[in-house]
Formats: sequence, C-alpha cells, structure tokens
Amino acid sequence: MTAQNSEFLNGNSKLPSFAPTMTLAMAKRRATLLADIRAFFAEKEVLEVQTPLLSRSANTDTFLQSVRSDVHYQDKPLNYYLQTSPEFAMKRLLASWRAPIFQICPVFRDNEIGRRHNIEFTMLEWYRPDFSLNQLAEELRLLLEAVSKRPVVLNHYRYIDAFLDFVGIHPLTASTAALQAIAADKGVASVDFSGLDSEDIRQGWLDLLFSHLVEPNLGHELPTLIIDYPKATAALAKTALDKDGNEVARRFELYINGIEIANAYDELADSALLRERFEADNARRRYHGLPVMPIDEHLLAASENLPNCSGIAVGFDRLLMVLIGATSLSEVIPFPSDLA
Repeated sequence: MTAQNSEFLNGNSKLPSFAPTMTLAMAKRRATLLADIRAFFAEKEVLEVQTPLLSRSANTDTFLQSVRSDVHYQDKPLNYYLQTSPEFAMKRLLASWRAPIFQICPVFRDNEIGRRHNIEFTMLEWYRPDFSLNQLAEELRLLLEAVSKRPVVLNHYRYIDAFLDFVGIHPLTASTAALQAIAADKGVASVDFSGLDSEDIRQGWLDLLFSHLVEPNLGHELPTLIIDYPKATAALAKTALDKDGNEVARRFELYINGIEIANAYDELADSALLRERFEADNARRRYHGLPVMPIDEHLLAASENLPNCSGIAVGFDRLLMVLIGATSLSEVIPFPSDLA
C-alpha cells in the first residue's frame, strides 16, 4: 500500500512512521469496553474461553477469504489457516460442555482493508444453549446498555419490509431480471454472477442491492435488528417459515448508524446438511478460481452433539466505533494492516 493510501486511512499525515493511529485516550476507552464486556458475562456466569487461532480447516464461504499460514510440524510442512471466526472451535466446546461460553479474540480475513475493514480485527462471540433468537436479542440489548451506560431500545425490522421501503420491490418474489433492472436504475455497479446457479445469481443481486440501498439507512434512530433473511443466506443457521409462510433464515443482524455490528444465528446442528452447504460453497469457489477450503470434519462430528443454541458474533472494533462516534477503524486500533 502506498504512503498516500496509508495517510488516507490514518487520517493524519503528520504522524511519525512508528506511531499508532489510536490515541492513548482511545486505548483507555478500548480497555474499558473490554472490561465492561467481561464484567457483563461474568455476572451472567458465561464462561470466557480461548480457542486456537490456527486450524487445519477453514471457512468455505465464497465471500470470505482466509489467511493461510505455512507451518512445520516435526519438519513436515503443513498448511494452516488463521480463523475468520472462532465459531467452529467454540461449537466443538459446546458439543462437549453444553455450557454458555464467550470469547474475545483476533480474527483474520484476507483482502479486507478500508475505513470499516481490516485484515486483522477483534471479534466478540458468544453461544447460549437453550436460548431462542429472541432471548439472544434481549441479551444483546442488555449488553449494549451495559457498555453504552444508557437505555437501549432495539428496532426489529424484517428484511422484506426494509427492502420494500428502500428498494421498492419485494425481495422474495421479484425476478432476477427485475433486480438487475433496479440496480441499473439506481446506479449500483454491475457484477458478473455468471457461473452460479439461478438462485445464487438472484441472491447475489439481492445482496448487492441490500448493501448499497438498504444498509446505509439502518440504525440511525434506534439500533436495528434485521430479521427473517432469505433462506439462501442461512449459512450455518436453521430455517423456518415467517408469518407470511415464506421460508427464511433463523438469524438477525444488528445495524447502528448504517454499520453492521453483529450477526446471530439459531444454530444448525445437522451435520449432513452442513456438509452439503460446505461442499456447495467449495463448488462456487472452484468455479471462481478461488482455493477450495478444507472442510472442518471436527465441526461436523461435533454437530451431532451440539445442543439447541443460538450464537452471535459482534465486531468489537466497530462497536467501539459507534460508541464513540469514530468514522474509521484506524481511530480505535493501534496499527491498521497497512502499518502493522
């Protein structure tokens, strides 16, 4: 990355080359947030855990690129991957312990850098056995109150309704051609989805329209939970019928000031279906010339013993950003990837 880009990200061209982009005062605010989160979960008797950053397996998601690490074991070269999330390892703990757990840890996603992205960032993730998504949403609300020191009300907003309000078309019934026409009319950059099956192409246009036309409008008055996502976005979540009889993903995402902060699932524990989804991901990766990711066989084995549970991942750095009104991650982390 050029020095000019570094100055753009850091927002301060007068900093010496060795200096952190985060101030000492911000470091203290960050430490307070960490302490507040740990105190919140300690009071609720949720166990803090630590799982490996490195794994022989990796996330198969087509749109998440893992960072590979070449290591040696007994002088034998091996490929490991830095975690994109602690999810897989934490579910292995859940399958054995069946206890509520949380973790605050570094995670890594290749080729992600910008005002709201960094290759390395910090994630808060927790899992609650026998919690419904509604119970998890309430616990998230309480956590937001604990760290912001003020009352919090969450707005629950169906994906369908948000799409109708900001795009003007029903996302579950609109044709792919209609979605593409809306994108062209709204000036949304065209993307080549060729090679995907028809449903993936359709979901690709939905994702593009949502990110450009819906997300920026979310969570400005109240923190907003988007619920009842299309089935195609289920990933590792269960599916269910919504009030209109549509099959939707059992998940929600939290938005504050137009920024995605958290992603929660009613966790899927069907190993055969998970394998099917992972293999479909890898097929898409293969088509797009992306490396095929090794599937986590440990996770698949653990899934048969996974209790009914809900889990959530919170972008810790982004949460700090919205709490203090920062406009760039470089304000809340000491050394962005271009300066690490």
